[in-house]
Amino acid sequence: MTDDLEPGGERPSGPFRLGDRVQLTGPKGRLHTITLREGGELHTHHGVLRHSQLVGQPDGSVVANSGGHEYLALRPLLRDFVMSMPRGAAIVYPKDAAQILAEADIFPGATVVEAGVGSGALSLWLLRAIGAEGRLVSFERRDDFAAVARANVETFTGHVPANWDVVVGDLAEELNDTVAEASVDRVVLDMLAPWECIDAVAEALTPGGVVVCYVATATQLSRVAEYIRGTGLFTEPDANETMVRGWHVEGLAVRPDHRMVAHTGFLVWARRLAPGAIPPEVKRRASKSSYGDEDVELWTPGAVGDRQITDKNLRKRVREAERAAEGARQAAGRSDAPDESA
Repeated sequence: MTDDLEPGGERPSGPFRLGDRVQLTGPKGRLHTITLREGGELHTHHGVLRHSQLVGQPDGSVVANSGGHEYLALRPLLRDFVMSMPRGAAIVYPKDAAQILAEADIFPGATVVEAGVGSGALSLWLLRAIGAEGRLVSFERRDDFAAVARANVETFTGHVPANWDVVVGDLAEELNDTVAEASVDRVVLDMLAPWECIDAVAEALTPGGVVVCYVATATQLSRVAEYIRGTGLFTEPDANETMVRGWHVEGLAVRPDHRMVAHTGFLVWARRLAPGAIPPEVKRRASKSSYGDEDVELWTPGAVGDRQITDKNLRKRVREAERAAEGARQAAGRSDAPDESA
């Protein structure tokens, strides 16, 4: 058994080694995530912790720094990794990723398409769920975001999965040239205007396949649901959001946490009908289902909260992600790993 975590593969185990990412919990619960390197050191105002102290130690070890302060050392879980990895774009939070896997019914061996890839957080969850027999095709319009995603996935898995293809381009234009008609089991759209891709998705999905859209605002949710409904090619769309509230549990002091992870996004999903199928009519109360030019104006990138990252900040994130991937290659013992000094 190897120490690398492959999506759907072997469990990470064994002693820490150079190139491994380690999550350190220090005094007062503060977290530090480091990549073990030859001669590396973690400097804090509590003292210095040498990376060499961790090499060879098992998961769950406790080590002390030069000031006598103790740190708990653990390999990061996937949820820990995605919350601390370098980001080119906003990530799908673990609570939403878990819900996507459930609502889309991602299964081992599935052929899955996602867009956009962002920083690779959802890609990691999808790769783990489909296993080695599945296939993931990720679309991303920006080269720099795709570079961050590739580096993040390689950092966590120790390699670039052979069953993962990253296509730099527009899904609406290139999906049907990338996959065969009616060959895709699941599609996940994490983008500003997912309704622009629904027609291409309908052609690529197998009958009974699922499309899930992850959107941030109620106006986006409304438009994509109405578009899906208007095509007549899908079942009636469902929508929800997930909120997670932690609890403080210590003796008899049991109460909700003062803070919670509330709204991060909406999920709306539907299933592909068989060609020519007409679903039974759904009786509903009259509502304002139509929209005009004034409504569409509310769905522009600025109005729905599209946040831009500066080129300088993004270049920094790319460097961070590539350095982390370099450490993962060294941990995997790959001979093609570049010299760190370079």
